[in-house]
Amino acid sequence: MPAFPDFSSNHYPYMSRRSAVYAKRGMVATSQPLAAQAGLQVLQAGGNAIDAAIAAAAALSVVEPTANGIGGDAFALVWHQGKLHGLNASGPAPLAMSAAQLRADGHKEVPKYGALPVTVPGTPSAWAAMANRFGRLPLAQSMAGAIALAEEGFPISPVVAHAWQAAWNNFKREFKEPHFQSWFDTFGIDGRVPNAGDLWRSPGHAATLQAIAADNAESFYRGALAEKTVAFIRAAGGHMSLADMAEYQPEWVNPIGVNYRGYDVWEIPPNGHGMVALMALNLLKEYDFSERDTLQTYHRQIEAIKLAYADGLAHIAEPAHMKVTVEQLLSDAYADERRKLIGQRATLPVAGDPSRGGTVYLCTADADGNMVSFIQSNYMGFGSGLVVPGTGISLHNRGNNFTLDEGHPNELAGGKRPYHTIIPGFMTKDNQAVGPFGVMGGFMQPQGHVQMVMNTVDFGLNPQASLDAPRWEWEKGNKVSIEHSTAEHLFRGLAGLGHEVSWSGNQLGFGRGQIIWRNDAGVLCGGTEPRTDGCVAAW
Repeated sequence: MPAFPDFSSNHYPYMSRRSAVYAKRGMVATSQPLAAQAGLQVLQAGGNAIDAAIAAAAALSVVEPTANGIGGDAFALVWHQGKLHGLNASGPAPLAMSAAQLRADGHKEVPKYGALPVTVPGTPSAWAAMANRFGRLPLAQSMAGAIALAEEGFPISPVVAHAWQAAWNNFKREFKEPHFQSWFDTFGIDGRVPNAGDLWRSPGHAATLQAIAADNAESFYRGALAEKTVAFIRAAGGHMSLADMAEYQPEWVNPIGVNYRGYDVWEIPPNGHGMVALMALNLLKEYDFSERDTLQTYHRQIEAIKLAYADGLAHIAEPAHMKVTVEQLLSDAYADERRKLIGQRATLPVAGDPSRGGTVYLCTADADGNMVSFIQSNYMGFGSGLVVPGTGISLHNRGNNFTLDEGHPNELAGGKRPYHTIIPGFMTKDNQAVGPFGVMGGFMQPQGHVQMVMNTVDFGLNPQASLDAPRWEWEKGNKVSIEHSTAEHLFRGLAGLGHEVSWSGNQLGFGRGQIIWRNDAGVLCGGTEPRTDGCVAAW
């Protein structure tokens, strides 16, 4: 018999029930408890919701490296003093890159791994920009918890360990070149993959976070860290330059939204695809949804998402390269035309012409009414598989979302940002904040946003119940994945309508969300994702 019980198992044979969390003074909801606590500690030290979001985000880059990191991108919606602000901290492709060059080299698409899909990382710039504009505390104070976690180490949580092991096994098969070795050096423990409960530390990660905190990310973009990053990317076959890093700045943007049954739902404008969720809600708002778990509800939701995605994938890109406008895509007149395509059976989605007619998500709130919806990602879990040696900077592969199709709005070009999957959401009513929400997970995200909004507005579910509810995910064509917790009659009914449905046991495939709502008395109510290691830390 072992001296201590083995608690590394990721087997949970019995259903677990979580309750919604209520608080008055502050709240932080994340996919990892230690990150939520890092945010709460900053609130209790006098910081606001913006400082808490930075603290939690920096901590997540340490405790959930399977989904995000210092070398990724970020987006935020910040409610501050009665106004909603958007931040796009996604980076462009290196100026020296082009689709023509990759096509000439024999590529049919931008690779998933290695140096070619690495765009300029935007995440550190997001932390600095938020602190500079809205924070109460210096960046060094907000990031202190994350630095300590990286330096001292922490026990790996169960779902993170599962994703870590899957990535390790995949990368062992995929990566043979020497420039991938630093990934194994950084994310292994004595040459093996970590298990749940194992203590993992990353001194290089801690030193990089310390440098970012000390100079508001200047070194990352225009100093020693930039030099190390660029030298490594170029040695691995990439095209990043010091000028690409130095010239990058995040962009404050005006959020875009639609009204859904009296509630305004807000997203970041393109190059993000939050507009897909808004287009789907525009289609759905004219229907009466009296019950959630009915065949007609599921069918209409799925068909609306398919139509919205057909338009999104055809038209969304950097705004300067789009051939149609956001206003055209979100117009009621266009929604009325597209809604006519939703019939009694599943249909294959086709883009319209409106001109003619493995990510982390967190949210925070404070007693003064400030709220943040924040998302950051390395894409596909650990991203490109490249880690700048000795720094903990795990580089994303967001450039994989470009297309090499000549003439497409989202065609790869130097200095251009790609179509982006990560999207924070926010809801208001009568110009007052209801709160932040989000469901991370690649192309599941707009689908999760639609389901969370409808769970709240149409079906009256509290934040935790909204996240607990069974989910579906449209994949392509008429293919739809359904969670096993969904009633079997809905599965069979959808198949009868022509949907190619399949049960899925991959809980991470249905996204990971957080929600914080505020009522008119100022009481906060939060929910966290039951499909991961989520936590709501409240004060």
